[in-house]
Amino acid sequence: MARGLNKAMIIGHAGKDPTTAALPSGLTVTEFSLATTEKWTDKQTGELKEATEWHNVKLFGKVAEIAAQYVNKGSLVYVEGKIKTRKWEKDGATHYKTEIHADQLQLLGGREGGQDNNRGGYGESGRSGERSYSANGSMPLQPEPPPIDFDDDIPF
Repeated sequence: MARGLNKAMIIGHAGKDPTTAALPSGLTVTEFSLATTEKWTDKQTGELKEATEWHNVKLFGKVAEIAAQYVNKGSLVYVEGKIKTRKWEKDGATHYKTEIHADQLQLLGGREGGQDNNRGGYGESGRSGERSYSANGSMPLQPEPPPIDFDDDIPF
């Protein structure tokens, strides 16, 4: 049987302040949009080009509470989770919305203007201004990367 992988990893700027609500079960849900921008130079004209994609991010539970407290419009964040598409009918039309249901959140320490938006007392990751959170509110385990050995003979 074939298996698939559904994993999204996005770094971008929050497009608006998060909205938070409680589900009927009492579980907290937080939503915000995340912008990723790609820049390149047009090979024909030499002109600098730019394209922005907008991603709908949804978090649940403790990580949702943390996002509600620390993410603001302009915050640079890393989210990791699964891509989910919702479908519903309204006024005879079928609507779709694709979202990233994130279970990992990392605050990357600033806004585009250089202001630090991390104001809180949750555990810090290794770099200044960065904080990581998993779905249970703890910092995710991140193994040390292996050392880079540049003495290998590379055949290309």
